[in-house]
Formats: sequence, structure tokens, C-alpha cells
Amino acid sequence: MRGRLPQRSRTVISNGRSQDVIGGQNAIVMSEALPIVEMSDISVEFPGVKALDGVDFRLFPGEVHALMGENGAGKSTLIKALTGVYNIDGGSIVVAGQERQLHGTRDAQSAGISTVYQEVNLVTNLTIGENVMLGHEVRGAFGVNWRATHEAATDALARLGLEYLDTHRLLSTLSIAMQQLVAISRAMAIKAKVLILDEPTSSLDAAEVEGLFQVMRSLREQGVAILFVSHFLDQVYAISDRLTILRNGRYEGEYLTRELDRHGLISKMIGKDLSTLSSLGGNRRAEERDYAAEEPLFSAKGIGRRGSIEPTDLDIHRGEVIGFAGLLGSGRTELARLLYGADRTDEGEITLHGARADIKSPADGLGKRIAFSTENRRDEGIIGDLTVRENMILAVQAERGWARPIPRKEQDELVEKYITALNVRPADPNRLIRNLSGGNQQKVLLGRWLATKPELLILDEPTRGIDVGAKAEIQEAVAELAEDGVSVVFISSELEEVVRLSERIIVLKDHQKIGEIVNGPEVTAQQVVDVIAAHGVEAAVENGIISAEAQHPTDTSHPTGAPHATAPAFAATEEES
Repeated sequence: MRGRLPQRSRTVISNGRSQDVIGGQNAIVMSEALPIVEMSDISVEFPGVKALDGVDFRLFPGEVHALMGENGAGKSTLIKALTGVYNIDGGSIVVAGQERQLHGTRDAQSAGISTVYQEVNLVTNLTIGENVMLGHEVRGAFGVNWRATHEAATDALARLGLEYLDTHRLLSTLSIAMQQLVAISRAMAIKAKVLILDEPTSSLDAAEVEGLFQVMRSLREQGVAILFVSHFLDQVYAISDRLTILRNGRYEGEYLTRELDRHGLISKMIGKDLSTLSSLGGNRRAEERDYAAEEPLFSAKGIGRRGSIEPTDLDIHRGEVIGFAGLLGSGRTELARLLYGADRTDEGEITLHGARADIKSPADGLGKRIAFSTENRRDEGIIGDLTVRENMILAVQAERGWARPIPRKEQDELVEKYITALNVRPADPNRLIRNLSGGNQQKVLLGRWLATKPELLILDEPTRGIDVGAKAEIQEAVAELAEDGVSVVFISSELEEVVRLSERIIVLKDHQKIGEIVNGPEVTAQQVVDVIAAHGVEAAVENGIISAEAQHPTDTSHPTGAPHATAPAFAATEEES
């Protein structure tokens, strides 16, 4: 049966002093309990790289402990050191009071440490019971005792409240979320005292995440120590008791979750005050720009594509960041692809520097100094089997033609310039790009297009799926590009980002433009949402969602005639992960 849900972490007073308490009804007073895991002064080195440098980490029974840090901070290395995948070059690992030499996962399992990785490592053509007990089947005189094995699997599932699952059912019939819980049951089948969950929620929806959290709380109540890794800060604050932060392979600190707010957490992860990120674009949004007095760099009149995007008008000025806002399927990407020539327009015309421009292919777009970074980084952006260098010079080489290879010296200068400018880590141009974190892959793609010296740069979801540090660096790069005169179209599902960076926001819904918001100090992401819900700026003004002064005076592109408006200013939140 399910255990009672644990209480939140709290502090009690004992003998006149404060003590940290973690867990629920079987709460542990940390000053009195011994850690189940204590890693001291851990160092791990690879050729030319010190992945961990004197890192400390401790984990107590009956707690959920979040391990935090940017991609490349050392989280995965620390986990692999604890699970025996990597040998440590310095320091000590103590488990349940005994110093351990962990030289493989079998050593870790013998010490009561079990891991469930982001990609569920199960065999889908076997049954649930076979997966739970894989490698630990109950054996009798004549081999595997399958009846006893399935009974043991049921007992392991019951620890998670999953005793209702038929252990003879094929695993492939379960959802990904349920397979994740089966993987945890498999980890607990070895009577694990320590459970490591590495990005377990990355492919789960909100209801599935809550189901996982119920299981984690139940295990915490049973005294299991859980090490939790996630990029989702709201989830970290919902489930964890304490957290340890790593930065650049070094120990930054250990904190009670309730005592470190999100601003503080992100600042410690990225090593800079969050006010730097919060102020991005703030001065530009506060400036009133007379768009009518400027000739647009790029102007589209009535461009559209049947079945993709309704006829749309759009002006983009030099050095302007213009945001595309809308729900998934609203037409943001479809419009961006028309601007670049990835898709051909059925109607309308485009002018560049006041002269008509035919942009019918990506080659046309690139030739006119328009660059487009796709939202599908893995399949349409990086080429995983090529190096950082080869990926970064790709667009310049395509522009020159393959018969004119770029000299190695010029390659070196170009690649070094953008590796340094964008803080690509590790700064190794000869490393395969597939071995980089998502955030650093995205920086390489940004460098690829910056190398073409674009006048208009279109970024489709450039910060999706990357950690807060890389996200902040890319947002800073966008703001700096605009200051240098590059025009940027910025597309993001996170409206906070769009509001933070953009001077104007094009609002789309149902494959058409429904309004245009001139950004300003009072504009908020919620107002953009309300404009979408009201189906246009004009309706939003009528309903008091935004002010009449926010209306853009020249918008005539929307089929329903809704004018543009400004949205209220947004105080950048820290809840990005």
C-alpha cells in the first residue's frame, strides 16, 4: 500500500539551537543523522580537462536532494563517479559509514546505489516482471523460478504503489511515464538505499510528473535517499528538501531548498547576478522609436502560403529585435520560413533596403544576408558526426561554394572568434558536436550564422531545452547583436523571453497575424497571452487588457483589421530552466 505523503522540510529547535529537518513522518534531524553518502574533495580528470575539482557532496536518508548546475558544471560526472562509471582521481566516497572504491556499476549496486537515467533503459519486448527483476531473477534447482520472480516483482512494484500492474504484461504496452516507474521499481528491487534520478521528468506531462512525485515522496517516507537532477526549477522547488550547486566542475554550496529563492539559485549556477539577465533589452524597451520615420531594412506586404500562413504584412528595422509570439501551431515558424526562403510564398512581395527582393530559396536568403536558425536543432541544425569547426564554417562554405574551400588559417580565426565570443564549452574546435551539451550546440549554430555576417538573423526557439546559464548567454548575445545593428527575429514559446528582448511583438494565432505590440516598460507576458485569447489587439483594447496608447499606428496586415498595440513591461522571472 502507498505510504502517507511526507510533510515539507522544516526547522526545529533542539537544545537551544536550530536543526535542519528533512522528510516526512519519519523525518531525519540532519545534525543527528549520518549521511548515507558522503563524497569529499572529489576530483575527476580527463585529458586536458578537470571535470571535477575538489567537490563535496552529501546525501541523507529520507530526503530528496537536487543536484544543480549548468550543462558542463559537472553533475553527470559526479553521478558517474558515485555509480562507478568513472574512477575518481582524488578524494573519497563513503557509503553508509564505509569508504568505498567503486570501479563499476556492480560495485555501486552492492553498496545500495541504483540509478534511473533520462532514457529509460528497459527491454520493451519483455514483461513488466522480467524487466523489474532483470539480472536478479529468483533461481531454484532447475534455473529461474518464474513464479517466485514475478512475486518478487510485485513486491518491488508495491513499494511504489504499483501492485495493481500485471507483471506478465509486456512493457511495450505501457506509457513512457509508467515505464519510468517500472524502471524505478527495478532500481528498488535490489533494496537500494540510494536512488539517483537523472532528468526523469524530461518526457512527462504535468499529470505524469505529479504521479512520479507521489512515488518519490513515498520512497522518501520509507527512508530512501533520492538524488534528483532536473532543469525544471519549479519541479526542483516542488519536490526537493536540499540542493547542491556545482559550477565549472567546482562545489559552489549546499542549501536548504526553502532558504534559497530562484533568483539566488540561478545567480549561483551561472556565477552572475540575475539582474544582468533581467535588465536585458530594458533600455531599448524604454526608448520610444519612431518607426514611421525609418525606412525598414526588410518589408513584407501580403506574403502568405496556402495552408501554412495567411497573407501578412511585416516591417523589420535595422538593429531591431522583433518577437513572434503565439501558441504552438500559431504560424510563427511558418512565417519565419517565408522570410528566409525555406518555403516559397504564394502571394505578396518582399523588399530589402527599399528594393524588391526575390527570396525563393535558402540560397537566395543567405545571398541577401538573411540567416535562419531552425527550431529543430538536432535534425535540421547540427551535423553530429562533424566537429565544432566543421559545423561552424558550414554556412560560410556553402555561400562561397564547395569548389572554393576556406583556408585553414581563416577557419581557425573564424572559429576561435565565435567560440570565444559565445563562450562555447569546451573550447575545442575539433570535438564532435554531438558530444556537446544542448546549450553549447545552440551556441555553435548561432556562431555558424553570425559568421555569414547577416543583416537579418531569424532565431526559432534558440533557447529551447538548454540550461539557464546558456539561455542567459544567448539572450545577451541577441541584445548585443541588435546594439551592433543586426536585425533579429526572435521566436520562443517562453513569452517572458519574447517580452524581455523584443522592441515589437508580432502576435499570431491560427496561422494568421492578429496584432502587433510595441513593447514598453509596462508590457507583461500575461498581456500577450490575453491578446491571444481576445483574438487581437483591438479586442484587447476594448476589453481593457492593454492601453489604447499601446496600439501600433500602422498595422494593416491582419485580415480582421485588428491594429497593433504595446504590451506592458515584464519583470524578468527566474523560472526558466
